[in-house]
Amino acid sequence: MDDRYGTDVLAAGWKKQFQRELRRVPAERDLVVEVADDGYCGAVTVVRSGTVELEDRHGRRRVFPMGAGFLVDGEDVVLVPPAPVAPKGPTRTASGSFAVADDRARVARPSRILVEGRHDAELVEKVWGDDLRVEGVVVEYLQGVDLLDAALEEEPPSAERRYGVLVDHLVPGSKESRIADAVARGPHGAHVRIVGHPYIDVWQCVTPRAVGIAAWPEVPRGIEFKIGVCRALGWPARDQADLARAWQRILASVKSYRDLEPSFLGRVEELIDYVTA
Repeated sequence: MDDRYGTDVLAAGWKKQFQRELRRVPAERDLVVEVADDGYCGAVTVVRSGTVELEDRHGRRRVFPMGAGFLVDGEDVVLVPPAPVAPKGPTRTASGSFAVADDRARVARPSRILVEGRHDAELVEKVWGDDLRVEGVVVEYLQGVDLLDAALEEEPPSAERRYGVLVDHLVPGSKESRIADAVARGPHGAHVRIVGHPYIDVWQCVTPRAVGIAAWPEVPRGIEFKIGVCRALGWPARDQADLARAWQRILASVKSYRDLEPSFLGRVEELIDYVTA
């Protein structure tokens, strides 16, 4: 004969047989919860020592024991401590070096890095800016390597005031190489290091992949390089404003040192080492 009363009501587990399992919700900061007992509603501000602090819309704060007795969106829940945040590894700057946490920029060194133009200076700042501020190195632009000799005469370098100079199109037989050789042989050569990349313009130091093009166009002689590049790529080139917008487009494509040509990267690193030695 069947047992009309079923199983033993006093068997193990009878207390939990009809209990509803409540959802466990991490008490993340800014989570809005309601206290079931008195209807107090507030956002989580602090979790510590088995308690949770809530702040209501009037800025009043109260502390409650962690656990059951809370509602989230009208649902009974159990508040639990949030998962611990795993410590982050050391971060890197755009140049690939380890970032220095909470470090202020140091007072500028007497030594300088000189570059030919504004675009060169902006590219160096974008990738090496964090490193240069930590080292106290200032980057100045010459508005052309033709003005290098005059700049050295105006503020002569010395053993305590070295100049590192970055030059575009520094290849054998070029005007740039002749100027660099003359400075190296001159009275200031002992405290000046001139290096350069082989490209006509610093635009080409950004990899075509970063810009989203197959290659930098070949610009015929007699056509200003930047204008020729913009025309070949189908970008506006009517005036200086168009060229400025083209450069901002190129500069925005640079996220880190990986977006620059190695021949440019190595020369900038060499100059930073030289002026901070």
